[in-house]
Amino acid sequence: MSEQLQARSDDYDPFEAFDDVIGGDIRDPYPDLAQKRRNSPVWEGSLMGAEMLPEGMEMSRGWTAFRFEDCSRILRSAKTFSSTGYDSTIGLVMGHMILGMDDPEHRIHRNLVANAFREKSLARWEQDLIGPICNELIDRFVRRGNAELVRELTFEFPVRVIARLLGLPEEDFAQFQRWSIELIGLGADIDRGLAASQSLKDYFGRVVAERRRSPRQDVISDLVTADIDGESLTDEAINSFLLLLLPAGAETTYRSSGNLLLLLLTHPDQLAAVQRDRSLLDQAIEEGLRLEPPLLLINRTATTEVELSGVTIPAGGDVTTCLGSANHDEERWENPDSFDIFRAPQQHLAFAFGPHMCLGMHLARLETRVVVNAVLDRLPGLRLDPDGDDPHIRGLIFRSPTSVPVLFDT
Repeated sequence: MSEQLQARSDDYDPFEAFDDVIGGDIRDPYPDLAQKRRNSPVWEGSLMGAEMLPEGMEMSRGWTAFRFEDCSRILRSAKTFSSTGYDSTIGLVMGHMILGMDDPEHRIHRNLVANAFREKSLARWEQDLIGPICNELIDRFVRRGNAELVRELTFEFPVRVIARLLGLPEEDFAQFQRWSIELIGLGADIDRGLAASQSLKDYFGRVVAERRRSPRQDVISDLVTADIDGESLTDEAINSFLLLLLPAGAETTYRSSGNLLLLLLTHPDQLAAVQRDRSLLDQAIEEGLRLEPPLLLINRTATTEVELSGVTIPAGGDVTTCLGSANHDEERWENPDSFDIFRAPQQHLAFAFGPHMCLGMHLARLETRVVVNAVLDRLPGLRLDPDGDDPHIRGLIFRSPTSVPVLFDT
């Protein structure tokens, strides 16, 4: 690893800190969310405790929406429900990024960065880059007959993909993963979050400057050279987008892939069906995202007084959409709390909705498809290890398995 990126040798584990403080240890939030959905679909209050906020930041008055209809309306209605509130939260470490922009600024920036993450653009990377990364990781344990799929595969896989898409040196991957978790986990340790933000800004600044001098075949070069009707991205805009991309691309994808693997392993009949017929994998991915989205909450700010399910939200009021509740709405899905890859497909909100719908959703789906196919192809007889350490999905804001211990035939 390059000298500038040498990790500090202390006992702090950012991954554990993030899960404990930001993720939380709640195994099953859905009964409580269902009760709120029925009795107070737009509830004055927050599911986030004050301890989840960075030091010095106070809880503001806010409301939480629990029904699919209200949540989708909020996410679609960007004029009424603004995204700019993110500038005063995660914007502290990421700067003014696309997530915290409203139109027309949002539309301009999204158009400039979108081409690199369109489905057709990503297809070129699957065989040459994404598949080989997955197989390199599986190579480490394939002859052993057992593995812990979170730490040994799903956790490391997406950050390696993002780093290679950006054209970054492999020796820096481990430090980037650490920084990305420290960055998004500023509620766990704000000083480390700010330090990680500055380290990434400094590093990306050097890379962007080099790509402006000599573009390559990578995503940073695509961002540097992007031009639509004379509009291009400033260095500041590129840096902010990259600061968002690293944790967003690595953090949520590792969680959703781990969620799906554990759901399939705990539903062996559906695992066997996907093993026999890989055409079922795409609908399995969507069902996993619906049932266990990696991120349960998205925030907006009301720009004007507005009514939701009979509740009046004042102008300036903070509004949280509970994606986890919306994706379990019994008015939209039959038996919404069950995992069923054969259910009729319907739009879910795991990737949000409307103008801010997740820019990386095609990459996330592609990565999950690659990793599940590789696991099924290379680990015959795949099954949960009965002596594993109580694998389960946990969390209230971010959700993922603590571990996925497996056995397989060699």
